[in-house]
Amino acid sequence: MDAPERERYGPQARPLPFERGTDGPRVVLVGVDGSRTSLRAASYAAGLARRQGAGLVVVFVSSPAPYSGIMSGVVAGAVQQTHDELADELRAECRRGAEELDLPVTFLSRRGDAYTELCRAADEHRADLVVVGSSEQAGHRLVGSVATRLVRAGRWPVVVVP
Repeated sequence: MDAPERERYGPQARPLPFERGTDGPRVVLVGVDGSRTSLRAASYAAGLARRQGAGLVVVFVSSPAPYSGIMSGVVAGAVQQTHDELADELRAECRRGAEELDLPVTFLSRRGDAYTELCRAADEHRADLVVVGSSEQAGHRLVGSVATRLVRAGRWPVVVVP
């Protein structure tokens, strides 16, 4: 069963009147992939959005493996199933968090390059802040992580949660 790309949970976003000196982010976007650091980033982003009265956009991006072109149909099916199961778990957690925190949450499930999809989602939802977890992969120290690329893009304030 294909899940919709976008789902909304919790109350409707409620724009607050502008107040000098207290204006903060109205849309907080967080990238999640199921890793420990991304789940910490999601918790941080949810707390920030709740305190600021902002909406939270949670983006799950499934990035194809570099060797996906040579995978057999059986292996590719297993990879897709894993993606779907993780997306379902994250979707359920977003729904639960939206109800508990009384927080407007939009859940997006995308496939592709994480950096590209996070940028696209941030533009589409007019994010005021992007939150991501730091990479736990050693190779990213040399090549650059999604977080590093987002910071270098300089298009939004970016918070990298360890």
